[in-house]
Amino acid sequence: MLRSGRGWQTLPVPLTFDDLVHRARALPRGGRRAILGIAGSPGSGKSTLAEHLVRELHGTGAPWVAHVPMDGFHLADAELERLGRRDRKGAPDTFDAAGYAALLRRLRDEPGDDVVYAPGFERVLEQPVAGAIPVPAAARLVITEGNYLLLDTGAWSRVRPLLDEVWFCEPPEHERTRRLVARHERFGKTHEEAVAWVSRSDARNAELVAATRGRADLVVPEPALPRVQAWPGRGEA
Repeated sequence: MLRSGRGWQTLPVPLTFDDLVHRARALPRGGRRAILGIAGSPGSGKSTLAEHLVRELHGTGAPWVAHVPMDGFHLADAELERLGRRDRKGAPDTFDAAGYAALLRRLRDEPGDDVVYAPGFERVLEQPVAGAIPVPAAARLVITEGNYLLLDTGAWSRVRPLLDEVWFCEPPEHERTRRLVARHERFGKTHEEAVAWVSRSDARNAELVAATRGRADLVVPEPALPRVQAWPGRGEA
């Protein structure tokens, strides 16, 4: 509590990672599968948050949570070259948004008894990999994360209605940019090339994503985000 000129006031309690765990755990209801979306600009820590949530929710029990990133729906470089969009890789039109929405609908409405396979994304190759992520029938919660979950144009507009909640990651801008430059350097770019790519392509995508923030159910501030650590083959999405 805080003493002010108007007497004692109760201040909002800062959001913690444990709060996020409890909120995610409560999403599946009535025996049906729920889908949690985690959105944010490139480098905001979406993947790290999703992976920490999965690990914490599983604990020592049987796995009941699956992680299905949006990045598996990147168009392959060969197709981007054909479309003349290789230099804008990561923009909304360089993904198969309709395919992503179709997978989410299948995961939500047709859990059945079969394993559903989702595509993954290999950071070292910078290419999508078909059938890389198995989602077992026992998964009661699917956590999906990506830049454009809240976008309301084109096929992207089909995504938000399929998600039970969407959280928006919002670290400080200087930290987000630092992570992006480091990621590009780690996967082969020189420092100058990394800075140029972040300034040209990633910055435009980030502005578009930031404009969708108001459609999120929850904005996750930096203190509630797990610490981002890089490891081979992955990046801070």
